[in-house]
Amino acid sequence: MAGTQAAQQEDDVHHDATTGEHRHDDTPAATGHDGRQHPDVDEETARFWEEHYGRHERVWSGRANPILVDVASSLPAGTVLDLGCGEGGDAIWLAGRGWRVTAVDVSETALARAAEEATAAGVVSRIEFRRHDLTRTFPPGEYDLVSAQFLQSPLEFPRAELLRSAARAVGPGGRLLVVEHGEAPPWGRHDHAHARFSTPQETLAALDLDPDRWDTERLDAPRRQATGPNGETGELVDHVVLVHRRV
Repeated sequence: MAGTQAAQQEDDVHHDATTGEHRHDDTPAATGHDGRQHPDVDEETARFWEEHYGRHERVWSGRANPILVDVASSLPAGTVLDLGCGEGGDAIWLAGRGWRVTAVDVSETALARAAEEATAAGVVSRIEFRRHDLTRTFPPGEYDLVSAQFLQSPLEFPRAELLRSAARAVGPGGRLLVVEHGEAPPWGRHDHAHARFSTPQETLAALDLDPDRWDTERLDAPRRQATGPNGETGELVDHVVLVHRRV
C-alpha cells in the first residue's frame, strides 16, 4: 500500500504503525537500549520509529482514540490486544475501565513513555507492555478485543497479512476493530497527493473472514473535526471495520 505520515500530522490521532518494511531473515537485527541485538526487530524499522519518537518529548496527545472509546464503552471489560500502542493513550484508557491490556510497539522509547504514564495513572498492573516488530513476530494468545488504530506506516509493510494475524488473535465471542485514515488531512494533502487509502470494504475483504464464523458490526467512514500541528482545523475521514467472531 502507499504509506502515509498523516497520523504524524494531527493531534487527535495518537498511534502510528509500529511496523516497517517486510524483509528477509538476513536483515540486520536491531540493537536495543540495553546494547544487545534483538533478532526479531528489523534495524531500519527500529531506527525509524526511535527517531520519530526522539524528536519530541511527547508525540501524541495521550487521549484515547475516539472510535475505540465509542466501541469499547459498550463492551464488558475483558482482554484486549493494542497493536501499535505508541505512548499508551488507548492502553491506559482501557486499563482504567477494567480491561487487561497487552500493548505492543516496536519503539522502546514509546513503550517506556507508555509505562511511565500508566504508572502515573495507577493502571500499570493491568497492562503488559511488549516490544514487537509486527512484521516479524505477533503476540500469542486470544483476546476479547483486538485493536488496530491507524496501523499505517510510511514504510512498506505486509498490511493484509498483519490484519489477518490480528483476526486470528480474536477469541470466540470477541471483536476486531480496525480504524484507518480514509484520506490525508487537509494540512497534509500536498505531501500525500499520490497516497491511496483502502476503503473499509477493501480492508474487510483483505481479512478473508469466514462468513459462517464472523459478523460485520460496523463498516463506515465517519468524519470528525481535528486540529493540525500548527493549529489548523479541518475535517478528517476515518475508515472503520468492526467484526465480531461468533461463539
